[in-house]
Amino acid sequence: MKPRAALLTIGRLAEAVGVNVETIRFYQRKRLLREPPRPLGGIRHYSAEDVARVKFIKAAQRIGFSLNEIHHLLRLNEGMQCDAAAELATHHLQDVRTRLQDLRRMEVTLANLLDQCHRGGKKVACPLIAALQTNKVEAS
Repeated sequence: MKPRAALLTIGRLAEAVGVNVETIRFYQRKRLLREPPRPLGGIRHYSAEDVARVKFIKAAQRIGFSLNEIHHLLRLNEGMQCDAAAELATHHLQDVRTRLQDLRRMEVTLANLLDQCHRGGKKVACPLIAALQTNKVEAS
């Protein structure tokens, strides 16, 4: 058994990693985090490893990994499979770059429409709204 001071309740775990208790429970339902056994009439306790695991999950989320991808990364980490993890990260990076290109196209389109709005003066129809209504908006 681990020393009592090293064990955390779910509330203390959540506090230690900066999330709420429902986030911890959500990760457990998604099988990203173990649910420790509850001693008879007692409270579940979490370890420093659980703290590290939740911090890993949050760090992976911050760089855009989905929960399914994070689950896969966690399983790869258990087997020390760096090549497979790198392959997953490569696919994720390609997806991020594609989304960035899409966002840049949307930015240009929106900026052009806003420019038309500002140049339009007091026209009856707003160029932005007209383009959206006629479905003539292209993410060029």
